[in-house]
Amino acid sequence: MDTTVPEENDSEKAPPMAPLSPLREPPTTKRGARTRAALVQAARKVFERDGYLDTRLVDIAKEARCASGSFYTYFANKEEVLAAVLLEAQEDMLHPGMGRVQGTDDPFAVLEASNRAYLEAYKRNAKLMGLLEQVAQVEPVFREFRSRRSDAFVRRNARGIADLQARGVADREIDPMMASHALSGMVSVVAYKAFVLGEGREEGTPVDFEELVSTVTRLWANALRFPSDR
Repeated sequence: MDTTVPEENDSEKAPPMAPLSPLREPPTTKRGARTRAALVQAARKVFERDGYLDTRLVDIAKEARCASGSFYTYFANKEEVLAAVLLEAQEDMLHPGMGRVQGTDDPFAVLEASNRAYLEAYKRNAKLMGLLEQVAQVEPVFREFRSRRSDAFVRRNARGIADLQARGVADREIDPMMASHALSGMVSVVAYKAFVLGEGREEGTPVDFEELVSTVTRLWANALRFPSDR
């Protein structure tokens, strides 16, 4: 997941959370829809508990309280059901981002709110985000998809930076795309280490969320050379 500009303010829609090609058409009956939904819910639980590599389809069926053979009515393999899990969760995992700041907006406040929303969404879905990182290492279709999605978000943030430059808020001498790659990547890696790996905190003590928001926002603002009035 990457810091983004809001979809409603950008002509380029954020890509879905998973590749659509592996998915079958949804069932047309209410019973079929209920069974599929139960399998998707069960799959998320088992994936997050056991990891992608160690998850067995029989465990997903057992968690969903359905016969193992029923799984194959809706999904062919782990790749398909993982794509369904990610798409099911995408509304919660999408988030507002840096935004193209309007003339009356405080750019620092917008940036802080955007980073907060991103980090909150990442924290809520930390296990699923860790799972996506894992599967991208072993499944080419997810690796390629993740790369395309990341590139799309970087382009959107680059346009946000360019807007700030046009307003005279951000340093006009930096390249917007390169800055977007560096700054978006920084926040993404910090979130992964804090919420998936649990790094950057003392034993038994969670990361101070407010300090994390403040730090990444200040780093963004300093890197873009926002006016130093804070």
